[in-house]
Amino acid sequence: MKTSIFIVDDHYMVIEGIRSLLQYENDLEWLGHATSAASCLSFLQNSRPDVIFMDVNLPDMSGIDLCREVRTQYPSIWILGLSTFNQQSVIRNMMDKGASGYVLKNATKKELLTAIATVKTGKNYLSLEAAMSLREPTTEIPLITRREKEVLQLIADGLTNVEIADKLFVSITTVNSHRKSLLEKLDARNTAALIGIAIKAGILP
Repeated sequence: MKTSIFIVDDHYMVIEGIRSLLQYENDLEWLGHATSAASCLSFLQNSRPDVIFMDVNLPDMSGIDLCREVRTQYPSIWILGLSTFNQQSVIRNMMDKGASGYVLKNATKKELLTAIATVKTGKNYLSLEAAMSLREPTTEIPLITRREKEVLQLIADGLTNVEIADKLFVSITTVNSHRKSLLEKLDARNTAALIGIAIKAGILP
């Protein structure tokens, strides 16, 4: 029986790259892709892939939050986190939210096939770089995206979610998603702690 594959990523070069590596494998079935969390959740209402390659940074929701959502609604789906970065806090968060593995976007065809085969047996798979990152002391500054930094600065300036959404021309849901992602990445319990940690880490002036 073939293993069905789906990918969630907002970069077509990544989608096409992985598709070109896997589409002719006899024991795999390519179900398609989504470029946002919303389109992924919509797709899953009617189709159930066996394995999802999921980018950790999506335009409308963090991949970490989406991973938790998918695993809650569809626990039989295996999720492989997908990223350009091997940042320890992101890897841990992704795995904590239910991902079965984590691979980098520079993975070879052999590694992608190994990752799929591994998670199908119920085991976790980490790329070599991700595994090495988890062994290092947790002194790193978390990777904050450009948009997250903009939201963080506006939070520090005292703006409400509604005001931030208006200023950045995005939805309140998107702002909430960025705020949640920042709290997770900086391991902050509330907004005051978030700002304090960001200043101490040099993310905010």
